[in-house]
Amino acid sequence: MWNFAAPFGFGGAVRNTAAFIRPNRIVRDLSGLPAVLGRFGPFEVRLATTSREIRKAQRLRFKVFYEEGAATPQQRAALTRRDICRFDKICDHLLVIDKDQLNRFGRKKPKIVGVYRLLRGDTAARHQGFYSETEFDIAPLLARQPGKRFLELGRSCVDAQYRSKRVIELLWRGLWVYAKHHRIDVLIGCASLPGVDPLALALPLSFLHQHALADEEWRVRPLAGRGVDMAVLDAKAIDARKGVAALPPLLKAYLRAGAKFGDGAVIDTQFGTTDVFTIMPLNDMGDRYLNYYGGPMEMPDSYVA
Repeated sequence: MWNFAAPFGFGGAVRNTAAFIRPNRIVRDLSGLPAVLGRFGPFEVRLATTSREIRKAQRLRFKVFYEEGAATPQQRAALTRRDICRFDKICDHLLVIDKDQLNRFGRKKPKIVGVYRLLRGDTAARHQGFYSETEFDIAPLLARQPGKRFLELGRSCVDAQYRSKRVIELLWRGLWVYAKHHRIDVLIGCASLPGVDPLALALPLSFLHQHALADEEWRVRPLAGRGVDMAVLDAKAIDARKGVAALPPLLKAYLRAGAKFGDGAVIDTQFGTTDVFTIMPLNDMGDRYLNYYGGPMEMPDSYVA
């Protein structure tokens, strides 16, 4: 925890303010990955390696989730203007950076414009488990898939000024390089629909339940007492085209990539969302998406996937 004591002592004596400057500590090992996972024009995708970069990622998340969205900040988040979560300290943080961003003096100052939080199964097992386990009972899934390498995706967001196909694709390309390097078999995570009223979300929830429900071997259900039914509408009342259109962009992307979803949703009152559990076995992802996101791109010469 940071020391927020005032830099001035009693009686007006000035303390050494250097002691109160937040250090930019090296907090992540790239585990054999290159510093830059890919480039596209002025953008590059890479992992955060320092505490300062993680704080900047948390600030972007605060801007998107709390200032734009309906999330309610807890005291520490409100004071720091950062989306702080206890899982951040054990996760890797994938960043898209605009290298051509200018500061107020007209000088280039790289800016983090997109983020993804990544939690590998081996890391989760050594610490407090997956974030998803705070909402869903995933123990049966893990038991049914022994030996599979899981990667949990979370806290994904892009700055409003950068929500272009280019930035989102670069996030996915970086994710693919990361997953391939760590020999990941399955992507999982909580994906959110805005709002906490299942009736208002009847169409997208019912569509996912009817058309994208995971097979039993992959199926996950909410924790006891947390779940709400996704099958709000009768199957005959679901217009598939309208159901897809009602999904948020990230859920549409997951669906196009071949994702399936758990049985039952969870209301997240803090973030003002209704969460569904997403499962993406990489072997089941459509070939055109694997070829697209795993295909050639501008990479450092020193890295061969």
